[in-house]
Amino acid sequence: MLDPLKLIDSLIVEPSLDLLVFAAIALAAAFSSFMVVQSKNIVHSAIYLAGMMIAIAALFITLNAEFLASIQVLVYVGAVIILVLFTIMLTRKEVLE
Repeated sequence: MLDPLKLIDSLIVEPSLDLLVFAAIALAAAFSSFMVVQSKNIVHSAIYLAGMMIAIAALFITLNAEFLASIQVLVYVGAVIILVLFTIMLTRKEVLE
């Protein structure tokens, strides 16, 4: 016969260091993505986007997917964010007074 208390105990996850690190990085990624949307300055928004992508790469590392983490950093942080920042700098217009 199944004991319901043993079943409930088996479903409860004990907090470990891996889980706490994953949760902290996930919160950092969520905060950065929220700040991307809420930031009034577009350069700050691009920097928050880079931080979010680095946090996603850190999540890949915690999941033992180092190759995906390196591709995330090289392609997204290294190329896309630099492209966004250069585009912002080149197309910025001066405000006429």
